[in-house]
Amino acid sequence: MKKHIYIFASLLLVSGMAFAQKGNTKRADKLFELRAFTDAAELYETKNRTQSVLQNLADSYYYNSSLQKAVKTYRELFLEYGDSIDIDYHFRYGQALKGVKNYKDADKHLTMYYRKPVNTNAFIQSLEKTTPHVFNLEQIVNEGSSSDFGLTFYGDNQVAFASARNTDNPAYVWNNLPYLDLYNGKLTDDNKLVDIKPFSEAINTSSHESNAIFTQDGKTMYFNRTNETRTKTGDVKIAHIKIYKAELVDGAWTNVTALPFTSDAYSTEHPALTKDDKTLYFASDMPGTLGSFDIYKVAINDDGTYGEPINLGPTINTVHREQFPFLSEFNVLYFSSIGHEGYGGLDVFRSNMVNGDFDKPVNLGSSINSNLDDFAYVVREKDNMGYVSSNRGGFDRMFGFAREVNPLTIYQVEGVVKDKNSSELLTGSLVTLFDESDTVIQDAIVGDDAYYIFKIEPNKKYKIRGTRKAYIPQDVEFSTDSKGKVQHNIYLNLESFADAETRIKEKERGVQVELEEIYFDFDKWDIREDAAQVLNVLVDIMKKYPSMEVEVSAHTDVRGPDEYNLNLSKRRAASTLEYLVSQGIDRDRLKSIGYGETQPLNKCVKEGICSDDEYNENRRCEFTILK
Repeated sequence: MKKHIYIFASLLLVSGMAFAQKGNTKRADKLFELRAFTDAAELYETKNRTQSVLQNLADSYYYNSSLQKAVKTYRELFLEYGDSIDIDYHFRYGQALKGVKNYKDADKHLTMYYRKPVNTNAFIQSLEKTTPHVFNLEQIVNEGSSSDFGLTFYGDNQVAFASARNTDNPAYVWNNLPYLDLYNGKLTDDNKLVDIKPFSEAINTSSHESNAIFTQDGKTMYFNRTNETRTKTGDVKIAHIKIYKAELVDGAWTNVTALPFTSDAYSTEHPALTKDDKTLYFASDMPGTLGSFDIYKVAINDDGTYGEPINLGPTINTVHREQFPFLSEFNVLYFSSIGHEGYGGLDVFRSNMVNGDFDKPVNLGSSINSNLDDFAYVVREKDNMGYVSSNRGGFDRMFGFAREVNPLTIYQVEGVVKDKNSSELLTGSLVTLFDESDTVIQDAIVGDDAYYIFKIEPNKKYKIRGTRKAYIPQDVEFSTDSKGKVQHNIYLNLESFADAETRIKEKERGVQVELEEIYFDFDKWDIREDAAQVLNVLVDIMKKYPSMEVEVSAHTDVRGPDEYNLNLSKRRAASTLEYLVSQGIDRDRLKSIGYGETQPLNKCVKEGICSDDEYNENRRCEFTILK
């Protein structure tokens, strides 16, 4: 929808063409194909209002951010040719309507496009209640230029950015502004750019350069550069974008090379580095995307080579544009998207990394996002400051921001773990926080006060679980979406197995499942039919409580050789475990051990001092709950 094709689409190098013959439809179509949207719109306005003319005219206004004109033309298009219009025009018309804040009509067209209800006002109202931060934006004063974007950190005291300030450059047909170059400068305390200098000619060429980033030591730069030659893509020739690498040698940028996974057949753009400089994130429309531009990552190997680019997948990427990735020092991914629900145009989103994967993106809210394009977000998390670019004023502008925690939306879940029946505080219990995909987010062992607290995120679904040895786990699901709350106080009341089941008793040797005596034939360890009936009671209990883990132990009396008794008890315990497994109990939930004659229940520790009944008391199987 934008004047800056370098933001979201492949660039075209077209200049010095004479566009006369305003009455020639083919001339207007050619200009449209070449993305010369301003000149194309002027010609289309003089033509008969056919369907193709109205489609291209509306799109020309849309891509050049003349949204009032785009809305008017799309409206005419749908009134005249609504039944025969491709579904993608509903999306662009909806985005144009969002751009002029006509959310009611926008929702009608976006609902048709997505084939499910869209309610932007409800989304905005919900987001305002759940946005974790408030951003205080201040436009950066940048004299001598009317279009700049992509301000980024460059060393300790400098910044780098892309600008169309060089009037010696040829004009770009998309927006009639000079081609982009890269600059560095300093920011004063009153948010003014000073000491602005262009990067050397090794970096800035006759083409577009933008989106510079730097390694931690400042000796390597990655940046965008548009190809000088065009490659036919579909029906038009396009000059795609590549990511280049440059090295700082003796104070000069040199060894400028395109990265090996770039191509003349597609674009790679908007590089971003992890804090350790070992992974590069970028946007691309290479084959295999979900649609338009997706966010990718690629490993940077120790020898300077690169791995294979990996698409971040459908949690982050949509069938529309995702661009401008940025990885903060906390491994939080920030990016801009027109595909996720937002205010209009590109919005800035964030996604946390959880167990190696990024979770569902969250819109950063109206204090930073507008109804037009907001992009190139960078932040220093610890300082709560950063920069963002936006064309909300008609041209690309750079803004500095201070970020504050929204006091109305401090997201947390807290509570206490107690015994369900006695209300005793269960010190030492484990509390675990899961996301909606059952991935562990955080966990903690509660202290003497049995209290836990976790920070959580907006617009998410969670599950909290309390566990303790010999207790039944408790799960509680909750949400921070529009139907949920910002803060949750969840008391976990755990019930012991001993309280829940009459056959489970707390004994000196632990919490045990009491069963009738299991008998084995003399010098045998196979499970008899009467023993199986007894063990089936344990099978039923373990199936009732899927988290229960049990130690199966076998014991003998003192009569007979020590080693013989020990080996016999091991075989009987193992045989008992195998029977339980045969009845559907997971082997990982069981442990078998033979104690031989080492754990008598009475004083019968030698042969010849007790009656047969007393010795038989020590011949037993026990089932102790481990978890």
